[in-house]
Amino acid sequence: MFGIVRPCTHRLSEGLRSAWTAHLCGLCLALRADHGQFARIVTNYDGLIVSVLTEAQEGRTPAGRRTAGPCPLRAMRTASVARGEGARLAAAVSLVLASAKVRDHVADRDGVLGRRPVAAAARRVAAGWDRAGARTGAALGFDTALLVDAVDRQVGIEALAGPGASLLTVTEPTETATAAAFAHTAVLAGRPRNAAPLAEAGRLFGRLAHLLDAVEDREADAASGAWNPLAATGAPLAEARRLCDDALHGIRLTLREVEFADAALVHVLLVHELRRSVDRAFGSSSCAHQGRREGGEARGAFGPAPGAPYAPGGPAAPPPGPRPPRDRRGLIAGCLVWAGLACTCQMCCGSFEDPWSRERRDGLCGQCDCGNCCEACDCCGTCGEGCCCCGDSCGCDC
Repeated sequence: MFGIVRPCTHRLSEGLRSAWTAHLCGLCLALRADHGQFARIVTNYDGLIVSVLTEAQEGRTPAGRRTAGPCPLRAMRTASVARGEGARLAAAVSLVLASAKVRDHVADRDGVLGRRPVAAAARRVAAGWDRAGARTGAALGFDTALLVDAVDRQVGIEALAGPGASLLTVTEPTETATAAAFAHTAVLAGRPRNAAPLAEAGRLFGRLAHLLDAVEDREADAASGAWNPLAATGAPLAEARRLCDDALHGIRLTLREVEFADAALVHVLLVHELRRSVDRAFGSSSCAHQGRREGGEARGAFGPAPGAPYAPGGPAAPPPGPRPPRDRRGLIAGCLVWAGLACTCQMCCGSFEDPWSRERRDGLCGQCDCGNCCEACDCCGTCGEGCCCCGDSCGCDC
C-alpha cells in the first residue's frame, strides 16, 4: 500500500479506527468486485479518503455498510466494510493513479522496469487499469480522462522544469487530478454546494502528495539519477516546507466551508494525520504520546513523567506478584502453530497468542513507537481526539 496519510491505530478512538478500516477494506473489495483479484494491489491509504469524504457528506447508513467475510489481512476475521458509490469512485481513482505511477516508473527505468520485456508488460497492465478505471468512473458520472490528461501533462511539464522554476508549476497536474476526485464526492453525496470547497481541498491535498513524495524520495532519486522536483528546480527544503504548511492551513480552512453529516474521520485524516505526514517527511515528527505533559511539566522523550509513581525518585514500585503458570508448547507444536499464524497473516495484522509461551502479542502492523493511547480528554470538539493523541491541545482551531 502507498499513500501519505498513514494513521497509527493507537491514535484513533475505537470508533474512528473501525470506520477507517471499513473504508480501507471497502476500497479493496470494490476493486476486487469490479476489476478482479489482481486489481486489489492498487489499494492505497490516500484513495480511501474519497470514500471517507462521500460518506461524511451523506451520513452513515445501514446500506452503506456490509459484513465482509474472513480475510487473511484481518487475521481471518469478518468485518463491517464500506460499500457504495464512494468506495467505487475511490477504486476508479486508485486504478488510474496507480497506472500513472507504473508509467512513471517505466519512464524512469526504475529497477526491473528498465528491462524492455518487463516494461512492456507493465505498460499493458497500466493501460488495462486505465480502461477499468474509466468504466467504473463512467458508471458514476466521473470522467477519468481528467486524471489521465493531468498525468500525461506531467511528463511535458517535468521536461521543461529547470533551475528557478516554481514547484507549483510542477505540482499542478497532480493538484488538478485530486481536485476533480474530491469535488465529485459532492456530486455522489447530493451536496453540489460542497463541490467548490472540496475541489480546493483536493487541489491542496494533491500539492502535498506531490511535494511529500519528492521530499521522501530525494535521496533515492539522487542515487539512481531519477527526476526529482526539488533537484530539478533547485528549490530548497525550506521552500517545500513552506508550501506544505500553507497547504495544510488551506485545507483546514476550506473544510470549514463543507457541509458534512459527520466530519470526525475527515477531520482526523485531513487535519491531524496530514500534519503528521508533513512532520514525518521533513524529519520533524515527534510522538505526542512521548511528549505528554503531566502537572504542567514536560515529559522527556523516554520514560515516565517526573513525579510519576514509578519514575526515579517516585514511590517504589510494588514487588511483582507471582506469575500464573503457563502451559508452554513444545518445540514441534509451537512451530506448527507459528506456521498457521504466519499463513493467515495474524502475526502481521492481528493479535495472537505466542506459539510457544502462549502470551498475548500484537501483530507487526499494530506495533509502533507511540505506545498505547490514554483515555481521550475531548480537547478537539470535531473529532474528539484527546491530549494523548495530539498534545495538550489539538491546535487545529476547531
